[in-house]
Amino acid sequence: MAKGVVKMIEEDSKQFGSISVKNVYRTYIDANGNEVEALKNINIEIQPGEFISFIGPSGCGKTTLMRLIAGLDEAQEGELFLDGEKIEGTNHERGYVFQQANLFPWANIEDNISAGLRARKIYKEHKEEVAHYIEIAGLKGFEKSYPHQISGGMAQRASLVRALINSPKVLLLDEPLGALDSFTRFTLQDKLLELWKERETTMILVTHDVDEAVYLSDRIIIMSPRPGKIEEIINVKLRRPRNRTSDEFLVLRKKILEKLNLVSKSKDLEYYL
Repeated sequence: MAKGVVKMIEEDSKQFGSISVKNVYRTYIDANGNEVEALKNINIEIQPGEFISFIGPSGCGKTTLMRLIAGLDEAQEGELFLDGEKIEGTNHERGYVFQQANLFPWANIEDNISAGLRARKIYKEHKEEVAHYIEIAGLKGFEKSYPHQISGGMAQRASLVRALINSPKVLLLDEPLGALDSFTRFTLQDKLLELWKERETTMILVTHDVDEAVYLSDRIIIMSPRPGKIEEIINVKLRRPRNRTSDEFLVLRKKILEKLNLVSKSKDLEYYL
C-alpha cells in the first residue's frame, strides 16, 4: 500500500467519536391511528472506538434508536450528541449500513464505493484509498462489476467499505449480516472486526443473533419489548480473537439468553441461537 494511503488512514483513524443519548423518548402513530411508544427514557454513553451491540425482540426500538443517532429521525424528548455536538440531521461522520446492501444498481463496485467521496467533491484526494478498500474488502478484480453480477456477501462488503471510506466517527450497522448464510456471515464478521481494528471507528450494531453480539462486541445492550428501554448492559471481557466454541463464550451466551427470556413479555419472541 502506498505511504500516502497509510498516512491518510492513520490520520482518519484518530477521528473516532463518542455518542451520548440523554433521556430520549420516541413515539409514532401506527396505521390504525394509535400512538405507539417506541423508546422510553433511553440513556447511554458510548465511548470512542467501542464496538457496541443492541439486542432485543423485534419491535423494541433498536432500529428507531439507530435512526435517531444517524439523524434520519428526531426524538420527541431528549437529546443525542456526537463528541458533545448535538445531532441534527444526517452527516458523513455517522455512516449507516443497512440489512440489504443497498448499492446503486446502475454503478459498478468501484463507483459505488467512491460515491460518497464524489458527492463531497474529495474523490481526487482519496482516489488511492478507493483501491486500498477494494483490496481489503476482497473485491479486487470486481471493480468494474455491477451489483447484480456479484454475490450477496460481496455486495455487503462493498456496502461496508463504502461507508468506512468516508471516515465516519461512528458506523451504524442495522443487521447488515442478517440476510446472509452462516458461512458468509462468519466470514463477514471477521472482515468487520478487521476493518474496525484498522480504523478504530466506533461501531454500533443492531442484531437478533446472540452469538454475533458476543463474538463482536465490547458491550451488549439488552432492550425490553415495546416500549423499548435499556434493561441491562453486559461487558464482554472475552479476549480477542474469540472462539465461538470456548467454555467462556458459551457461558456468556447462555447468560444473555437467560436475561433475554427474563425481560421478554411475549412467548412469540425469537432469537437466533
